Amino acid sequence: MTLAPLQIVVISGLSGSGKSVALHSFEDLGFFCIDNLPPQLLMTFIDLCADSSHKISRVALGVDIREGVFLENFFQYHRQLMQQGRNVTVVFLEASDEVLLRRFSESRRPHPLANGRPIREAIDLERARLGKLRADADRVIDTSRLTIHQLKAVITNEYRSGLGARKLQVTLISFGYKNGIPSEADLLFDTRCLPNPYFNEELKHLSGESEAVSTFLLSHDQTTQFLDRLCAYLDFLLPQYEREGRAYLNIGIGCTGGQHRSVVTAIHVARHLTDKGIWPVIRHRDLQPSGGGQPS
Repeated sequence: MTLAPLQIVVISGLSGSGKSVALHSFEDLGFFCIDNLPPQLLMTFIDLCADSSHKISRVALGVDIREGVFLENFFQYHRQLMQQGRNVTVVFLEASDEVLLRRFSESRRPHPLANGRPIREAIDLERARLGKLRADADRVIDTSRLTIHQLKAVITNEYRSGLGARKLQVTLISFGYKNGIPSEADLLFDTRCLPNPYFNEELKHLSGESEAVSTFLLSHDQTTQFLDRLCAYLDFLLPQYEREGRAYLNIGIGCTGGQHRSVVTAIHVARHLTDKGIWPVIRHRDLQPSGGGQPS
């Protein structure tokens, strides 16, 4: 039987070493992720993922000391998967005792093996129990000197290549400053420096989606230069976010009322990104069907 191509990454390591961050990083790369899958379901789960009728080609499984039964039987499962010809990689995360102690102190979360023990003793016990898994791991990552963003970058840079990871998802949000800045916006661009169609009686009741408003704005060199420079800036910026491993980016584009300038700009930027192979989501937060007669 020819097995469907399936990449399996098992993520384990010491409590407090960053396994949750690692699992989220794999999820952002397009992996189907499960944390602490019941051991009796593992082989069935892998078979279902590998079934040609399912569109799952990359799986990441989080395993830690909490799932004692899984760890006890892990080597048997690992051997079975390898014998089946599966592509299995074990990633083990660790950190120094001092760093783990500090992280537990800052988070105020109990160590899963504490049970009345001092945290340092619990850390030592966990190291001992996970010793064989660490020795057999394909990749050991020491997170002692890594921030959350640096750990994410390490995983992204190492496992993105050849995986067909999904691209950065860009959302363009046009809005009116008079109604407040979108709380979800990662970047903000202000178009209130551009000529305002609101002061043109023929245009004020139209929206930025209309050809007349777009033509009016694009007839001004001020607008075209603004758009050219904004698009060039995004051409530089978006690959930087992708290299960092970011999965989503919300770009807010504002004018006064969210009816004209911000809408035209968002539409123009969306077309530019589409031409570059990026398919953004576009949302006009404050746009009213009639243009609303609000200053924009």
